[in-house]
Order: sequence, then C-alpha cells, then structure tokens
Amino acid sequence: MSAAPNRDRQAERREATRREIVDAAWEIARRDGLAAVTLREVAGMIGMRSPSLYSHFDSKNAIYDAMFQQAWTVFLAKAEEDFQRMPDVPREALLKMLENFFDFSVADLARYQLMNQRSIPGFVPSQAAYAPSVEVMRQFIAFMHGLGVTDQADIDLYLAFAGGLVDMQLANDPGGDRWRLQIPRVIDMFADDLGLPGPPLRRTP
Repeated sequence: MSAAPNRDRQAERREATRREIVDAAWEIARRDGLAAVTLREVAGMIGMRSPSLYSHFDSKNAIYDAMFQQAWTVFLAKAEEDFQRMPDVPREALLKMLENFFDFSVADLARYQLMNQRSIPGFVPSQAAYAPSVEVMRQFIAFMHGLGVTDQADIDLYLAFAGGLVDMQLANDPGGDRWRLQIPRVIDMFADDLGLPGPPLRRTP
C-alpha cells in the first residue's frame, strides 16, 4: 500500500489567499471600475492589512496581471468548448463564433475592458498572463483557416467589427441587444465579400 503524497498546506493556503485577493479586486472593478482597484480597498475587503498584500502581490499591476490571466484562461476554456460545437457551414460558424464572443464580452464590462482595451495606464500583461490570449488567437486563426478565411487582412477585419460591435453595445445600449441584432447582417456582408457558402443569415433584406 503506497503512502499518500504529502500535501503542501502552506502553498495551498497561499494560493487560496491569492484567489481571494483577485476575487476582491474583480468585485471592486465591477462595482466602481478597474481604475478604482487599490491595494488598500482590496486588503480591507478580505480583512488583511495593506502591507500584508505585498507577500502575495508586489504591486497593484501584479493584481491586474493575475486578473488578466484569469479572464483569458476562462475565455480559452470556453472557446475550446465552443470550437467543438460549431456548425459545419462556414457562414453559420462565423455567426456562432461572433455571437459567443459578443455574449461573453458584454456579460462583464470590467473583464472585457481589462482583456481587450488599454484601460489601465502603465499596465502591460506579463508573458505568463498573456499566454492564454495567445493560445486563443492561435486556435481562432486555425479555425478561420478551416473555414476558408486565410488572408490575414480578412481575419483582421473580422476581429475589428467583432470588437466594434461589442464596444458600441457596451457604450450605447448596456443590457440591451441593439448591436447584437446586427451580427447576422454583418456576417452576411463579410461572407458575401469572401464568397463563402451558406444561405443568407438575415431574416429580412
């Protein structure tokens, strides 16, 4: 009978505290905006003195870094699952992929801003934090190639109007669907321009 491996309880407690700190930072960001995150308020939310945070994160940007990595890790897992369930018709797959990204993005303004906008002056994600987003892009490009969209300029255009629709929704109709309703029309225009197969997605001309 083999002995169970020894648990590193100190490491487990440390990781649990880091998660608690990041969760508190997200709560502040979602309530008051990303810029409102401070070491003092994060510490207060979890019952810790501000100097004690430095044993877990050496700066506020380090907390942002952990938040950035967490957000992209969550999206990577979702994207990997979504890619397995895409329609076979390219036009329909492009539609579903954009709807999935749109819905994930508008569900959490603070998360979207940290992931996709330069909303924190001086913050640059570390290589480790950036890695999940790089993997998302690698899989996205591979998927686009599989649909027959291989020109980088066409891929760039898809990314541009995807981000633009999200930005317009969040800025002008938060909680609504005004710009989500435009997605089938935009995909039709994109697919028509590239000559991709599939019936029109728009319900009306």
